[in-house]
Amino acid sequence: MIPAVPSVEIRPGLCIGGAAAPVLLGGPCVIESVEICRRVAGTLAEICARIGIGYVFKASFDKANRTSVDSFRGPGLEEGLAILGTIRDEFGVPVVTDIHLPSQAATVAQVVDILQIPAFLCRQTDLLVAAGETGACVNIKKGQFLAGEDMAAAVGKVRSTGNSRICLTERGTTFGYHNLVVDMRSLPSMAALGVPVIFDGTHSVQLPSGQGACSGGDRQFVTPLVRAATAAGIQGLFLEVHPDPENALCDGPNSLALDQAEPLLRTVKAIHDLVHTS
Repeated sequence: MIPAVPSVEIRPGLCIGGAAAPVLLGGPCVIESVEICRRVAGTLAEICARIGIGYVFKASFDKANRTSVDSFRGPGLEEGLAILGTIRDEFGVPVVTDIHLPSQAATVAQVVDILQIPAFLCRQTDLLVAAGETGACVNIKKGQFLAGEDMAAAVGKVRSTGNSRICLTERGTTFGYHNLVVDMRSLPSMAALGVPVIFDGTHSVQLPSGQGACSGGDRQFVTPLVRAATAAGIQGLFLEVHPDPENALCDGPNSLALDQAEPLLRTVKAIHDLVHTS
């Protein structure tokens, strides 16, 4: 079981950590259009409110680590932040998005509630320090090449700025030959660092470069992995959710279909309640 950790405030009235039900960070991998973002945000916000779990909308304005130079990356910083701001205001939900460069941190933090550090960049000192200096909540994804306890250094870099609003996300470990494996031991290992732990149920079933010019995925394993992580006591859940995963412009093979979100989230809430009352 993941040890208890101090809660982190995402925004007034919404915290992650403690005994509260896991907060969902959910949305499309990348901003494809404001219409798709509206559909996903509105649906997930309504579901989470009905079930009784917190919700944070997620989408990237730029996917700087796509496999191919020809892959769709998103609308870019200016247009992307405008869309994220629209979603935040229209639905009244907090927003999380990736940053890739230290110079982006302060600008992005003016619009979103959580700055996310991509897994491949979790050791980039300048990026972590710049994110921490904004004072915003910082979600660091564990590198596919690191053990859970190795994230102590990343946490320390953000804490060096005086910012303790930090979360860590497990998203699988490189197994080689286009595969990832989730070691559930990393969840309590990262919680032992004194920060809330989030489980990324969709990137964990990604098959890196599995389709040659892009990554593949096997979404049939999202549900069993999410169930297991919830039973272990995670404080947050990260899901890429799309209305039409088969035609998504990024990470479609490992994305959860929007119409499958409610059954999974109900299961998450039921497991959480059972674990915390037994």
